[in-house]
Amino acid sequence: MKRLWQGLLVWLVLVCSVVAGELDQDLAQFRKDVLDINRRLLLLEEELLFPADTQLAVFVSLDVGKYFSPDSITLKLDGKTIDGHLYTEREVQALKTGAIQKLHVTNIRNGSHELTAFVSGSGPGNREYRRAVTLQFEKGNGRQFVQLRMEDDAAAQQPVFVLHSWQ
Repeated sequence: MKRLWQGLLVWLVLVCSVVAGELDQDLAQFRKDVLDINRRLLLLEEELLFPADTQLAVFVSLDVGKYFSPDSITLKLDGKTIDGHLYTEREVQALKTGAIQKLHVTNIRNGSHELTAFVSGSGPGNREYRRAVTLQFEKGNGRQFVQLRMEDDAAAQQPVFVLHSWQ
């Protein structure tokens, strides 16, 4: 009788380990499916919130950064403030090494628009530096992209700010 119980116990342990292995596989597949669904939902949410025909995206880049280090940027679209950003030292270092920051995404109607970027930071000699740059652009069908390029002008030893638009 004792051998029967031992055999039954061994059989039960084997069955449980096989079932546990199958459950682990099912759980791993379930996690993969959940992550895939989450990724698709995030893409769908972005497409619903910012449809391609009405989307405006503003990017920031810093060329070298020898003559300028940004502290903050404020964006105005058609006279209304739409965004502001304060930079951390880590973000400034990333920009100086070639990173491009997606500063703002919004929806706008087709037609003429005016985008103004107010940039403040440390200029030559660690002096406080504040400049505004304005871009008049025509929003057509499709996405509109605007890049604020902060460049060094070695000849003048001053920073130059340029807004560039493309679709």
